[in-house]
Formats: sequence, structure tokens, C-alpha cells
Amino acid sequence: YEISLGLVGSEMCIRDRVMPVEPTWEQKLAQWDGETYQGKEFYEGTAVIITEKGERVRSKSEKILADYFCRNNIIYKYEKPLFLKGCGTVYPDFTFLSRKTGEEIYWEHEGMMDKSDYAKTAVKKLESYQKNGIYLGERLIVTFETDQTVLNSQIIEQLAQKYLL
Repeated sequence: YEISLGLVGSEMCIRDRVMPVEPTWEQKLAQWDGETYQGKEFYEGTAVIITEKGERVRSKSEKILADYFCRNNIIYKYEKPLFLKGCGTVYPDFTFLSRKTGEEIYWEHEGMMDKSDYAKTAVKKLESYQKNGIYLGERLIVTFETDQTVLNSQIIEQLAQKYLL
């Protein structure tokens, strides 16, 4: 903290303001949350799925995730662009600001892992994160789904507790 000293008339006094030298977590989060970005476009004919927050997402599972974050006051950005060297611009499903490190954390939900082409693309994207120094269990959270194994709400809660709260 910085204490301001000033002269009033011929007397020296301490102003009753104490100004933090570094912004508080709430100020950093509010500034980050206020930054605008252009997400990925929705193509004509794709399903219209709206979250409790009023955002459009691409799948029912993304809606489940977004609604969980909203209900638990976890501030996120949906499909905020991220440039990865060797891969180009990707749009992580959710981006958060880490209270612990001040860095962004990314959450990818891979929802069709039983489809071969989808799985290959997902693995390639996850590899691109790692080549750019964004590692699973540090700044990258991933959930998976197949036709037989649906998104598990207990796992969502455990991951959120571990990395986001």
C-alpha cells in the first residue's frame, strides 16, 4: 500500500486515502471480464442452445458446463480466441482467469470421442496446447464424452473445485 503525504496550508498531513499499489483480485477479474472479443461464428442450421446466462453454445453438454459455472459465480468467456503456434487460432470452449496464477485457464469439452475423425482432431488440438506450454492439469482442463459415457456432473464439480475456486 502507498500512503499519500501532502501539504495543506503550511501543515503536513496524511490523506485519509490509502491506495493499493497493485489491483485487487476483484479488480483484475472485472478488468479481464470486461475485455471484449469476437468468438467463433455459428453457421446457419446449427442448433440454437441457450444457457441460463443467455449465451448461445454449441451443445447440450456445453450448456450444462456454462450453467454450472454461472450458478457457482465462476466467471468465464465462451470460445475466446487463442492463438497457438503451429495450429493457428483455436476457440477453447471456456476460458477462465486463475486466481492463483493470474494466467488464463482453458476448458475443452470433447463430446464425440467415439467418432474417429472427431477424436483425431481433438487429440491434435490437445497436442497443440502442450506444444505451446499449456499443459493438462495446469492450465488446461478437459472433459470427455461418448454415446455411452455422458458428461459427469461430479467430475465437473471436482475439476471446478480443484482449478477454478
